[in-house]
Amino acid sequence: MQRIALAGYRGQKADLLVAIKKSQPVGAKELGATFGVTTNALRRHLDALEEDGVIARRSEVRGVGAPVHLYFLTPAGESLFPQASADALGAMLDAVVAAGVSDEVVAVFRRRWETLARQAKPLMAGLSFSERAQLVAELLSAEGYLAEVSVADGDRLVITEHHCAVRAVAERFPELCEAEQRFLEDLLGTPVERQARVLDGCNHCAFHAQPDPTAGAASAA
Repeated sequence: MQRIALAGYRGQKADLLVAIKKSQPVGAKELGATFGVTTNALRRHLDALEEDGVIARRSEVRGVGAPVHLYFLTPAGESLFPQASADALGAMLDAVVAAGVSDEVVAVFRRRWETLARQAKPLMAGLSFSERAQLVAELLSAEGYLAEVSVADGDRLVITEHHCAVRAVAERFPELCEAEQRFLEDLLGTPVERQARVLDGCNHCAFHAQPDPTAGAASAA
């Protein structure tokens, strides 16, 4: 499991917070399967996290039997994950909008993606498509997006971001999402299709991509 720094939490508690972040709302049974332990083994940590106010639970009936408890992050829990200085960004946005230069906000973030792409391209040389996708996920995670790669079917890959590090800005300037998508297409060398977006109410952002068959032919030519 990918480890990230969470203020005040480490070890299995931090791992639990990340697992809940990725799959919320999620039951204790599913969490136990993720960690390879019984639900009772996790109960102490779940109760402690709930007492801290960083997670909460709700009951849900699933077929026959007693209701199951589903865990999810509270606003306090969400705030533990990187937010790219949300307060400072909010103040900056208010100043920018007041000055009537809103387009510059998008331009700043677009240049940031362009810089990351320029720095990463030398690392992409000689890598397979799946290896490039994995490197892209690592770059995104380093920026606070908690990203990972999975296989959808055949050679189609899915890059999933379990956290949006700039959500406070993207909610006011959704054009940032387009700049991010262009960044992915630039590094992967193929069209990328967005399948899910946090701004649309999803729990994560997801992008589907597969190798461009014309790229190999062009290289050979």
